Amino acid sequence: MRYRLLPVFSELLKPDPAMQGLIDRVREPYVGEWGDKLAAADRLLYRRGNFSGTVDQLICDAMLNELNAEIALSPGFRWGLTMLAGQPMTMEDVLSETAITYPETYVATMTGSQIKDVLEDICDNLFNADPYHQQGGDMVRVGGLAYTCAPTEAVGKRISELKLANGKHLEARKSYKVAGWASVNEQKGPPIWDVVAKHLRAGRPPNRDAPGVTLKGVDDNPGIARKGQ
Repeated sequence: MRYRLLPVFSELLKPDPAMQGLIDRVREPYVGEWGDKLAAADRLLYRRGNFSGTVDQLICDAMLNELNAEIALSPGFRWGLTMLAGQPMTMEDVLSETAITYPETYVATMTGSQIKDVLEDICDNLFNADPYHQQGGDMVRVGGLAYTCAPTEAVGKRISELKLANGKHLEARKSYKVAGWASVNEQKGPPIWDVVAKHLRAGRPPNRDAPGVTLKGVDDNPGIARKGQ
C-alpha cells in the first residue's frame, strides 16, 4: 500500500505552474545581483541548535567585526539554508538566513547587569516551569560572550559565569558596546544582510570557536541540546 501512494505524493509535491511563474517573475530582476559569489562555506553552516548554530556564529562574527562591537546578540531563528563545507555562498544565500521586514542593525551601550537581565528574560520565556508562561522559540545567540545556563533553575538564576572573549568576567556596572538586529523598535543601522555580505567579502579568517554556552543540570533531558549545539 505504501508504494501505491508514492506516485500520488510526488504529484502533490510538484510546484504549481502559475505560482512558479509568479515567483520567477518577481525574482528575475534580482537574479544577477544575488547570484554573485561572496565566499565559500568553511564548514557545515546550519541553524538547528537550541542555543546556537554555525550560521548564527557567522552572523555574530559579522556584527562584531563590521560594527566594531564587544558583544553581539542575534535572535534565535531556525529558518534558512544549510550549506555544505566548500559550497559557494551568494547574496541570495545570505538573504535566506536574514530576510525579515525589520533587518536593521544597531549598536547600543549596555551594562553587564543589563546584558544578564536580557539573557535571563529570554531564558525564562523558554524554560519557565509553568508551561503557560513558555513563549517558545530558541535562546538568543551571542558573540564575544560565554555563559553558563541552568534551564531548571528559578527565574533570575539561570544565567551565570558570563565572560568576554578575552576571558574576563562581565562586570555588572561596566558598560559594553553591544550590536544586534531584528529589534521591534525602529533602528537606523545597515540591514543585517549587508553587514554579513561585507564581512564575507572581506575574507576574514573564519572563527571556529565553539559556541560559548555551557549547559548545567540537563544531563537527563534529551529535549535540550547539550554544549550549546
